[in-house]
Amino acid sequence: MVPEVIWLIASLGLIFIAAEFFTNGVEHLGERLNLGEAAVGSVLAAVGTAMPETLIPVVAILLAKGPASDAIGMGAILGAPFMLSTLAFTITSVAAFAYSRRRHGGARLSVNRAIVSRDLLYFLAMFSVAILSTWLPEGPPRWLVCCLLLGAYLHYVRANLKEGGASAGNLKPLRFRALWMRLSLTRLPEETREAFLHRRRVGADACPHTAATVGQVLVALGIMLIGARLFVLHVEHIAGLLQVSGLIISLVLAPIATELPEKLNSVIWVRESKETLALGNITGAMVFQSSVPATLGIALTDWRLHNPAVHGHAAFFAAFIALGSALLVLIASRHRRGDPANRTSLSPWVLLVGFPLYLLFVASIIFHW
Repeated sequence: MVPEVIWLIASLGLIFIAAEFFTNGVEHLGERLNLGEAAVGSVLAAVGTAMPETLIPVVAILLAKGPASDAIGMGAILGAPFMLSTLAFTITSVAAFAYSRRRHGGARLSVNRAIVSRDLLYFLAMFSVAILSTWLPEGPPRWLVCCLLLGAYLHYVRANLKEGGASAGNLKPLRFRALWMRLSLTRLPEETREAFLHRRRVGADACPHTAATVGQVLVALGIMLIGARLFVLHVEHIAGLLQVSGLIISLVLAPIATELPEKLNSVIWVRESKETLALGNITGAMVFQSSVPATLGIALTDWRLHNPAVHGHAAFFAAFIALGSALLVLIASRHRRGDPANRTSLSPWVLLVGFPLYLLFVASIIFHW
């Protein structure tokens, strides 16, 4: 058990370090492409970091041959929005409180009202349609729902990409370039220490090439995928040693591991007072998870979420919590009128509501409610 715990800690550290490089690279990429906060947080970062949890249902449904593979895939599909709307919001709120003294607005989150509202409205509509499709017969009606979900997501991406402008400002140097400056530059014999540090800092601050920016994003994403995969493997091993049911792994434990990139990216952006990027990273992933993976589940599994004899009530309970938490944050973000820049102040306490809902769901699994 001890080696497994050590591997868990190591994989967490790997994901956190990669998340630092990923967020830094994504911001620079958004700057190079003249994309706004919506495209950077809700599309680039959200889709990129959603890859680990998307791979689980893909592998379970398309590649796995076991009798429970469809159930594991459906659990992972439903578990991702559930985790994002509960634990991811909670960790973002905790980060706001933890970094309140170093942030401009204290613990309160200054977010773009239009971006957050749009993300949550798309999620509520698309995820509701995906859940309701469980009552549709197989065949053309479900294929129509799949086309509707994919079309809605393409429309969502187009709406985000149309908003240009600077992403968030206050960009730190590209970390790959700064690291290269540290490793490649040497101090000249006649050069003072202050002059050498200034030359290295100027080199790091120079505008990076697009290739270097894209390279940093892809390498960091790959490391996050490796870290998340290691985490999932060892969580599953520990679950087997503790004789935890497969339902808990597919709905709870596996999404915890694979949602870590979103949570850590959001913590980093909250620390840097870039709250719209932090929340958009989560809400954008929720929109993605309610479209592409949900389409996969509707098209390639029986998608019978309303069969208590097979799945119990866990699937509907998780979906209901995800929709309720998202609706609450939407109402809170629309409660106050935005300033001229359409920004509003969001209380971090609103995001904490997801934590007791998460505990309630875990209790329902343990006690078979």
